[in-house]
Amino acid sequence: MLRLSLARSLTRPLGARRLVHSSAVRRSAEPIATPEGTGAAAGASPKVAAIVDKVAELTLLETSQLVDALKAKFNITEAVHVAPAAGAAPAAGAAGGAAAAEEKPAEKSEFKVMLEKIDAAQKAKVIREIKTLLPDLNLVAAKKFVESTPKVIKDAVPKAEAEKIKKALEALGATVNLE
Repeated sequence: MLRLSLARSLTRPLGARRLVHSSAVRRSAEPIATPEGTGAAAGASPKVAAIVDKVAELTLLETSQLVDALKAKFNITEAVHVAPAAGAAPAAGAAGGAAAAEEKPAEKSEFKVMLEKIDAAQKAKVIREIKTLLPDLNLVAAKKFVESTPKVIKDAVPKAEAEKIKKALEALGATVNLE
């Protein structure tokens, strides 16, 4: 019963706007009148309006055949769904971007500041500096932090701040790595 209903719905004109139920299948082959305003655009030429009216009279099966015939006539493939202007811009941008990437890799904007090792003679000064850099640490926690090197001091730090931290700690005898 479902196949019969489906087959009958495929032969209905496109102008039909209601769902097909097996008990309500139209038996006549004449097109269904479409509501006003659903035809060709008001500013369309008479030639276009006539074509739109003819297409509206077609059944779904005939419309499918029309689409296939138009694709064959104009050599249209399924991959062509993007407007030409929108499709051309990203392709050009991607080619230019690839050339720029080959010339110079993107400069890192965020760094991970890592304390690698410290000079034992300067341990107290490094602990104080770590306590200053990480205000949520107390003196005991800062001491444990320094003694458990290598350890990440700060993560996702801007380049200028990372360089400043590195310079300050290296002046105190610590080895700092920026990743």
